[in-house]
Amino acid sequence: MSKIQADVEDFSAIALNQHYKDRTLSPVEVTKAALSRIAIYQKLVNAFVLVDEEKALADARDSEARWFKGEPLGFVDGIPTTVKDLLLTKGWATLRGSKAISPDQLWNEDAPAVAHLRSQGAVFLGKTTTSEFGWKGVTDSPLTGITRNPWNIDRTPGGSSGGAAVAAALGLGTLHVSTDGGGSTRLPAAFTGVFGFKPTFGRVPGYPSAHTTTLFHIGATTRTVEDAAVLLNAIAHPDPRDWYTLPENFEDYLQYLEKSVSGLRIAYSPRLGYGDVEPEVAALVEAAVKVFAELGAIVEEVDPGFKNPFPIFRIFWTTGAAKLLRSFSPEQLALVEDGLRASAEAGDRVSLTEYQNALDAREFLGRKLSLFHQKYDLLLTPTLPITAFPVGQASPQSDLYPPGLNWTPFTYPFNLTQQPAASVPVGFTQAGLPVGLQIIAAKYHDVLVLKAAKAYQNLHPFKLPERSLILT
Repeated sequence: MSKIQADVEDFSAIALNQHYKDRTLSPVEVTKAALSRIAIYQKLVNAFVLVDEEKALADARDSEARWFKGEPLGFVDGIPTTVKDLLLTKGWATLRGSKAISPDQLWNEDAPAVAHLRSQGAVFLGKTTTSEFGWKGVTDSPLTGITRNPWNIDRTPGGSSGGAAVAAALGLGTLHVSTDGGGSTRLPAAFTGVFGFKPTFGRVPGYPSAHTTTLFHIGATTRTVEDAAVLLNAIAHPDPRDWYTLPENFEDYLQYLEKSVSGLRIAYSPRLGYGDVEPEVAALVEAAVKVFAELGAIVEEVDPGFKNPFPIFRIFWTTGAAKLLRSFSPEQLALVEDGLRASAEAGDRVSLTEYQNALDAREFLGRKLSLFHQKYDLLLTPTLPITAFPVGQASPQSDLYPPGLNWTPFTYPFNLTQQPAASVPVGFTQAGLPVGLQIIAAKYHDVLVLKAAKAYQNLHPFKLPERSLILT
C-alpha cells in the first residue's frame, strides 16, 4: 500500500478532490478506507446508527466512473459523507435516536441538505448518532446507547451531534452534516476537538421543520475549516420546501478563507456577563483570543450586555418538546426517555401570555445583538465553560455546574438570535481534554466566522486523536 493510500482517511475534501483529478486515488479506494476505519472504531465509540457499505461502495463506483470521464457532478463528488440521524435520507430510516419511531415506513425523501449533496455525487457512508430527538447536550439514546469521546472513551463527546463530531475526529468520513438547536453542533465540536459551524438560520434549508422550529440550524462538523466551507458550498442553497429558507447568495465560502483579519473589530467576552468558567478552559480561550490581536485585529474585552436568556430559551425548547410528544400514541410515549417527557410536560404548562412574552424577549435580544455588531465584527467567547464529563450523565456534576444546572451558557443565545457561530479547537487541559473557542458574527455574515476560524487554524492547526489513544 502506498503512503497516499495509507493516509487516505486523513485527507481533506480539497485534497481528495485533487487526487481524483490527478487519478492518484479513486472514490472507491477512499470509500473502502473510510469503511475500514469505521469497522475498527465503531464498536469502541458508537458514532453510527447505520452504516451502509453496499450502497456507499455502489455510489463510489458511480463517482469513480464520472471522474474517469472527467465529468464529476460537483466538488463533493466521491467525498465520504455522513448525515446526522435527525435528517431525512432517502432509502434509510430516520429514527432520531428513538424507539418510538417505526423503521417500517416509506423513507423516500431527502432533507434539502442531503438532496443537495446527493445531486453533487457525495458518497453517503451512513447516519450518525444523536440523543433522542436531539433533546439534550450529550449523545446517548434509548435506540443507540452511549456514544463516546475519542480523547477519552469514558467521557461524553457532547451532543446532540456527538456522532458527527466523533466521526470527524477519527476520520470516519470527511464531511459530516450536523444540526444545532441550542449548541448541538458546537458543543460536541468543543468536547472532541473538531470544527463545528452553525450557519445563519435559513442559510441551509431545513425540511421537515424541526419541533424546535426557528431555533434549529443545519450545519457542518469537520476536521478543518476548509472542509466546512466545502460542505457549506454544497448545502447552502434554497429549497422551496422550507418556508424560512434564505435566498440564494451565490457565495463561494472557500474564497474568503485566506483573507486577513487585520483591522477587524473583535469583542471578547470571557463570561458573557453571567457564565462561570473552569480556570483551565478560561486560560486556553484567553490565549487563543490573543492570537487575533497578533494577527492585527482590534480586540477589546467587553460584554454584549444582556442577562442570561436561558429562561427565554427554555420556553421555546420545552414547548417544542410538548408539540412533538402531543402527536405520539400512548405506546410511543412509553418508549420515550423520562427527561424528554419531563421537558414536554414543562412545555405544556407554559401559558400563551408567557409564550408571547418570550417572543418579545427574543426580539429584544436579537435587536441588542444586531446593534452590538454595528460596532464589533465578531464576538469571541468560550464555547463551553467545562470539558467533557463522564458518559452516562445528562449533565456534569462539578462545583461550577451541579446536576440540573444549565451548563451551556454560551451557545443557546445565538440560536435565539439566529446568528452564525462556530467552535474552534484551541488546545487541551492537563487531563488531555479539548477546549473550544466560540466565534460569532452578525446574522448573514457567515464568511466572517469562517475567515476568523481559518486565520486561527493557520497558526494553530487542529490536533487529532491518534490511533493508539483509542485502541489501547
